[in-house]
Amino acid sequence: MPATSSLSHTSGDNLRNHFLVAMPGLSDPLFANSITYICDHSPEGAMGLVVNRAMDLHLSDVFEQMSLEYKEEHGRGHILAGGPVNTQRGFILHPAGSTWQSTIQITSEISLTASRDIIAAIADGHGPENSLFILGYSGWSAGQLEREIKENSWLTVPADTDILFRTPLEQRWHAAAMRLGIDMNLMPTQAGHA
Repeated sequence: MPATSSLSHTSGDNLRNHFLVAMPGLSDPLFANSITYICDHSPEGAMGLVVNRAMDLHLSDVFEQMSLEYKEEHGRGHILAGGPVNTQRGFILHPAGSTWQSTIQITSEISLTASRDIIAAIADGHGPENSLFILGYSGWSAGQLEREIKENSWLTVPADTDILFRTPLEQRWHAAAMRLGIDMNLMPTQAGHA
C-alpha cells in the first residue's frame, strides 16, 4: 500500500477542512454563490477547491483523453471547476480509506489524490464509492483569505461529508450556510460594516 501523507494543522485559526461559503455580495463571477472546500491553510496562505461548479465536461471526457476503457455508468459524473489556478490539473476529493500514489489525507474522513491510478480505478469501477473530480484550484497568499473574511466575502463553516459527497451541486451553497442557521435567500447582497 502506498504511503499516505497528511496535511498538518499550523494554528488555532486554521480553516483546513472548512467550507468557504460565498456571501451574496461577492460579485466575482468565479466565486459568486460558490462553496469552496479548504484543503490546506497556514500562515503562508491557503488552498481550496470549489465544489459546486460543474463544467461542461464529464468523467468520460477525461477517460477518453487518457485512453482508459470504462463502462458508460462510470463516465457520467461531472467535472467540477475548482478555481482559477492551474486549471489543467486534476484532483480527486474522496473519503479517506483507500490510498493511491499521491494521496494526501486532509482529515480522518477526507483525502485528496492527484494521480493517474485513481482515475483508472474510477474508470473500471474500483475507485472510491464517492468522489469529486475537480480541475484547477483556488489559492490565497499569506493573509489574503483572512482579509477577505474580514471584508465579509465569505462565511466559514466546518466541512460536512454529506454536503461534499451526497448533496446535489445546486444545493451545496445553501446547505452549507444552513449549517450556521443562515438562509442565503434572506441575506442582503451588500454587507454593512459596523
